[in-house]
Amino acid sequence: MAEQQPDTSARPVVALVPEPRGLDALAAVEGVTPLLYDVHAEPPEGAENAEVIVVPSRPVDRVLALIDRLPALRLVQTLSAGTDSWTGLPAHLTLSSAAGAHGAAVAEWAAATLLAVARGLPAYAQEQAAARWQPHPTDTLWDKRVLVIGAGDLGTRLRACLEPFGARVTLMARRPRPGVVTMSDLPALLPDQDVVALMLPLTPETRHLADKDFLAAMKDGAILLNAARGPIVDTEALLAETRTGRLRAILDVTDPEPLPPDHALWHAPGVLITPHVAGNVPQADDRAWQVAAAQIARYARGEQPANTVS
Repeated sequence: MAEQQPDTSARPVVALVPEPRGLDALAAVEGVTPLLYDVHAEPPEGAENAEVIVVPSRPVDRVLALIDRLPALRLVQTLSAGTDSWTGLPAHLTLSSAAGAHGAAVAEWAAATLLAVARGLPAYAQEQAAARWQPHPTDTLWDKRVLVIGAGDLGTRLRACLEPFGARVTLMARRPRPGVVTMSDLPALLPDQDVVALMLPLTPETRHLADKDFLAAMKDGAILLNAARGPIVDTEALLAETRTGRLRAILDVTDPEPLPPDHALWHAPGVLITPHVAGNVPQADDRAWQVAAAQIARYARGEQPANTVS
């Protein structure tokens, strides 16, 4: 008798999407019927049957209010890799991220800014603006020690970007696996690093991970790069270190965010700031919807989404 194969067919699932792009992205997903919703209006007809909702990055309060009105809801799918805005959902809901959608762009930004700082490009841009021809030696990424805290899609892609430049990259995560050290190794590794790149999610455990003691343990002249979430870094502690010139920083995210015009971080020496644009490339939205569609397809087949947030 032939062995019975598991049923991989999808069952009917209604999924709420926040923009027309989502209708196209889910149209080809077997079993899934997408419905467009507007957080500023009443739920569309049929929303009471929705088991899935794809959530925008804002306004969080309105989306949470809508979620409370969806009795059949089981899966909340984000369009971002970060999910810290959606913690505290009811226990019967599964949260799934768009991890994998933005890693390439964010890693490219991190590599680009590290190269720019190492080769002194911000200073040369100022010289160009003043029409001054003033050569001076710069640094290099060759043979630099780089500790990447966070070994997910962002961290692994950053390692792939930096190693061709001769950087010696170490990945760090909560759980050990081949080629990845754990957070317990942080005290031993931190003082020897030329660059510490933060590529991990914001959780109660990682809030102010880069605090006064963390920053004090970094070597003189080292660079702290934050492409994760602003509150992972203690801003006042970072200001204390950068004002003296002992540490440098590259920040795509800040705390607070947006950074007020009168904030001291704007003018701290050795600090390069971009306004949370590391993943902001033309392909970002399409890639996020591709990842979201793949997670929802798994759910419709009765499988756990690969990007489930624990």
